[in-house]
Amino acid sequence: MDPLASAHTPVELRLDRLAGIPASVKTPLYGREILSPGIVHIGLGNFHRAHQAWYIHQLMQSGLAHDWAIIGAGVRIYDSEMREKLIRQDCLTTLVELDPSSITAEIIGPMIDYLPIEPGNASLIRKMSDPAIRIVSLTVTEGGYFLDAKTGDFDVDHEEIRHDAQNPERPITVFGALVAALKHRRAAGLRPFTALSCDNLQGNGTILQSCVVELARLSDPDLADWIDCNGAFPNSMVDCIVPATTDQVRAQCRALGIEDLAPVSHENFRQWVVEDKFCAGRPPLEKVGVAITNNVHAYETLKLRILNGGHQILANVGEILNVPTISDCMQDPEISKFFRKVQAEEILPHVNGVPETTPGEYLDLVERRFSNSAIHDTTRRVAFDGSARHPGFLLPSLRDALSSGASLEGLALVEALWCRMCAGTREDGTEIAPNDPIWAELQVTALAARENPELWISAANLYGDTGQVASFATEFTNWLPMIWQQGSRAAIECYLRSE
Repeated sequence: MDPLASAHTPVELRLDRLAGIPASVKTPLYGREILSPGIVHIGLGNFHRAHQAWYIHQLMQSGLAHDWAIIGAGVRIYDSEMREKLIRQDCLTTLVELDPSSITAEIIGPMIDYLPIEPGNASLIRKMSDPAIRIVSLTVTEGGYFLDAKTGDFDVDHEEIRHDAQNPERPITVFGALVAALKHRRAAGLRPFTALSCDNLQGNGTILQSCVVELARLSDPDLADWIDCNGAFPNSMVDCIVPATTDQVRAQCRALGIEDLAPVSHENFRQWVVEDKFCAGRPPLEKVGVAITNNVHAYETLKLRILNGGHQILANVGEILNVPTISDCMQDPEISKFFRKVQAEEILPHVNGVPETTPGEYLDLVERRFSNSAIHDTTRRVAFDGSARHPGFLLPSLRDALSSGASLEGLALVEALWCRMCAGTREDGTEIAPNDPIWAELQVTALAARENPELWISAANLYGDTGQVASFATEFTNWLPMIWQQGSRAAIECYLRSE
């Protein structure tokens, strides 16, 4: 039976219309009037609403955490569009859970405001300076941390960072806004808030601490020391597949009886692992399934290398071959075998298990999740920002293989396929639209690498010194010409035949 067959006339999503929402859709059990803010979240997009906000919502549904409501925020002009949509619907969100056997929805309401996006970020700084705010969380993407690709250190010479160091009261970056707010709190005799990164970076809390402290040190060394000594930057690992919102998702919402300007679809799986390191209190997240631990690193490694790295294995070749979604890639016999072989032989040997899960079991779980045909997670979305994702998700496995003398031909093939994708055309001749913050630079190098493959892996901002290692260079320079001359499938078939 079609799960959407019993359609309802859509009800506009607003607080005063919740009573008209069909009974099949869960709605908040708490009233907005009893909520007060405790969290500012910067970079508020689909993932945050399907993941962190959902956990806070579950606490509120249980009668807990009513003083931990979320204030949304952003520092980029494009955040204004999301703000406008959410403000129009009282910051409510419909979450559509997609499973091959059913489609269900619930409306969550832990977010109570979304700050205006403005030059200098005055409203954001003012709100983060409020003593009621005890956590500032972030999802600003892996590429949003101004890290030097060669060293992994915070890039203090980036023009936006230099601007914030010279204009600390009118910052343009998220880190500048954090520093400005922490300065105000210190001057007012307040403790710092906990700064909680929810981005897919190994050691994301440690990285965030470095970014904030080093930026503060450029303008106020005493403030930097105060933040370093008194602040808290927990490491965390987040996991849930959340595709971009499409017309289909909006139509699913309407069929379920809801007119939502910005619904979110997601898989039927979530995981959140957080280091128990907070300086101003926290919600009782463990009551809704969040793992509070001092060993986040093991969970991070497992997830970033197998799931996030696996996404890149699939997405680049999927784009080249015009395979539209990740689940479609998993249904393709050659691509799925390629995925499994690279994982089993070149990624799993370099990761350890976590309590109750071995690397092999985790890979089986990831394969099931990626194969969920109800999740229309496009290869284009997953391939976005490869210049941050390949160094973060695949190069650690590659470096481990190099240091141990293990096989790396599959990882080298993955990198060659990424290079081929960045040339900007598919094998059927259609164009791949720009899909990376440095796409123009990548495309120039990828096209030049067709004649001289070593040009690609010589890019220090992508590979650091790894591209100069002979064994990797040999494998890469074998694969790329084969891809151009014989096609991606021929290269994959050759790899699958290898022992």
